[in-house]
This record gives sequence, C-alpha cells and structure tokens, in this order.
Amino acid sequence: MPDMVICGKMFVEGALQYAEVAVDDGKISAVAKHIPGGDERIELGSSKTVLPGFIDPHVHLRDPGMTQKEDFSTGTLSALCGGVTCILDMPNTKPPVTDLETLMDKKRMVKGRSYVDYGFFAALSPGARINLLAPHVPAFKLFMGSTTGNILLNDDAEIAPLMEQIAATGLPLSVHGEDDAMISKEPEKCNRDHLRNRPVAAEFSCIDRLSRYPGVRVNICHTTNAEQVERAKAAGFTTEVTMHHLLFNADRNPDAFCKVNPPLRDEPTRVGLFESFRQGRIDMFGSDHAPHTVSEKEQEYGSAPGGIPGVETTIPIALDLVRSGVISMKQIVAMGSFNAASVFNLNKGSITEGKDADFAIYDFRDVREIDVRRLHSKCGWSPYGGMRAVFPDMVITGGRVALEDGEPCGEPAGRDIRG
Repeated sequence: MPDMVICGKMFVEGALQYAEVAVDDGKISAVAKHIPGGDERIELGSSKTVLPGFIDPHVHLRDPGMTQKEDFSTGTLSALCGGVTCILDMPNTKPPVTDLETLMDKKRMVKGRSYVDYGFFAALSPGARINLLAPHVPAFKLFMGSTTGNILLNDDAEIAPLMEQIAATGLPLSVHGEDDAMISKEPEKCNRDHLRNRPVAAEFSCIDRLSRYPGVRVNICHTTNAEQVERAKAAGFTTEVTMHHLLFNADRNPDAFCKVNPPLRDEPTRVGLFESFRQGRIDMFGSDHAPHTVSEKEQEYGSAPGGIPGVETTIPIALDLVRSGVISMKQIVAMGSFNAASVFNLNKGSITEGKDADFAIYDFRDVREIDVRRLHSKCGWSPYGGMRAVFPDMVITGGRVALEDGEPCGEPAGRDIRG
C-alpha cells in the first residue's frame, strides 16, 4: 500500500487533468486515474490544482557570513511559502565557495536547517579543482561581472582551461554575464546612472566570448533584454529571467531598493524582454533572491549594495499571470520546474513515476495582494508589495506535507541533492 495517495486536478503529461498519484519513500511510485488505498490519502476538491514543486535555480541565501540579511532557515522557509521545493544556492558567501573544503564546510553548516531540497554552486576561480568539486555540486558559477562578493573572473586566459575541465564533467555553468571591462565606475545617484554604467553591450560581449567553448553547457543568468535572449539561444545557451527585470524599469523604480546587477533597463527594453518571455523564448525563472537589510539599502545610492529579494514572490506573481491569461499553465510549469530540472540534472520537475514527490497545490480563486509583513525573508522588505499573486495552499516535499492551509508545518526536512 502506498505511503500517500494524492487525488485531484493536476498537471500531468502536459495538461491539467484528473489523476491520482501514489508516493512511496519520497518518490512518485505511480500516476493513474485511480489508485486504491494509501496510508495517507489527500482528496482535493475541484477548486485545487496540483503542480510539480517549483525549482529556483538562482538564490543567494547569505549563509555563511552574511546571516544578518538572510540565513538558510529563513531563506528556505521563504522558498517553501512561495511554492518552491528546491533551491540552488550561489557561492558568493563569506567565505566564497571556490574549493572543496569551503564547500563541505557549508554543507555541514546548513544540514538539518532547510525547509526544501537544495544544492550548492561552486564558483570558478583561477586554478579551481573542478574534478574535486564536480561530484558535490549541480553546477558551477562564473562571475564575469563584479557584484556582491569578490569572486570576479573575467580573464580569458584564466577562464579557458577551466572551461575544458567543466566540459569534461558534463555539468552546466551558470554565468553572471556582464563583461567587467565594459562596466564604468562613474558616480551613481539612481538606477538610470547604474544602467548607464552597466550597458547591454557588456552582456553581449560575454555571450560572444563564451561561444568559443562549444563543449560547455552555458546558462545565462538574469537576462535583461530581448537581443541578449536571442544571442544566447543562437549560441545554444539556456537563459533565466527575474521578475524584477520583467516588471520594473530604471525610471519608475529609481532608488537603491531596486538597485541590482545587472541593472534594471529602460522601459522599451523591459517591454521587449517581457515580450520574449510571453512568447516562451526564455527557459527558466531564476529569482536571483539577493536580500540586504533595510539599513543597507537606505544608504546613499552609490554605497548601497545591489540585490532584490524574490524567492517567495516570483512564482506566485507568475501564477497570477497564468490566471490572467498572459502566459499558459504549460509555460509556467516549464519555466518554473521542468526546464530547471532538465538543465541541472535534478530528479524533479514533473508529476511522473520515479520523480521526487514534490508538489505545490493552489486554489486559483485565492488571489491576494502581496503583504510584505507576511513574507518570511529575514531582510524584512520587498519591492513587490501590493502586487497580485497566487500563493500555495499546500506544499509537499519528498512526500511530506510541509505547508498546509498556507502555513508551514513540521520541522526542516530538506535534503542536499548532491549530498
């Protein structure tokens, strides 16, 4: 008899349909029109919709070294409450994850503290021991543009030997694709100045340079414009997009609370990016959840750090776009779950026999405005307050109910996907 059987309307084989799913030992053991029994049986009414648990392939949970902004518990709780059942955490912590010792220390530090499954990127640095790191990470990260943390690597002579080694592992390489040599250091007072200093040409340059390494599975993070998306596609790269680059622009959102790297673009560029997104030209959502404290963001613009929190709000806002008919259910499942699972080799991303039993369950009648006070990030603020969103009613991770009636329940039970 299965450990659990979930019954209801769910996204199976590319469409919404009634199905029943059996779960055993944290995995989906069967999907059918009727499955008898079940030690625990969850019968969902016609108003509920079951989707694969979402995956956020780009978060900065600040643990270790910057836990005044966020820690692994608060960050993964935020993910859970946004319908995200797996996160991939970036390496620009303190110390940065560039070697095996630091990586394993970080793994030990967060064990038992995560509400969702997780994996850690390792950052490329000169002479990095790729072969030692590869068994323990889902992917590598290359910072070609300066951002939070000091792990910039923008010298082709140092990048080239690492690319050959990464190609041999078969693992993907996510890239912060801004050519640092093209970033100006002129004084900044607002996001329009920040935009001026970090032009789209810097993004194009990185794609051109990375295209010299055809054996590497390159993923371009936080795309900001339609031409960048098309150049990446032509090079055979995958792409991510953030909600802030889709919805905000440098003129209507001028202050440091929306300062981010790469920067918000002007309105015509934002509209073009949104159209690329609407047409399904972008592969994945990546929140680039990058929390900083209110006091840090309230500094004079030039001193304020770049970064916006978003792991709890990205999918709920995107689901309102589904509800409003802007994008399809098939597209959000692809961008939010299936494609990330495929790119990063995760046993997740679809309601299919053998996959991890991760589900996010929604009532699409329950549309609400985002109340920043109800969000769970330690940073305590969000630029998305007041926007419409559809938050999950229930979340199941690894066959365990972790959120019910919109509230977290139980202890942290997330696992390291490369543990």
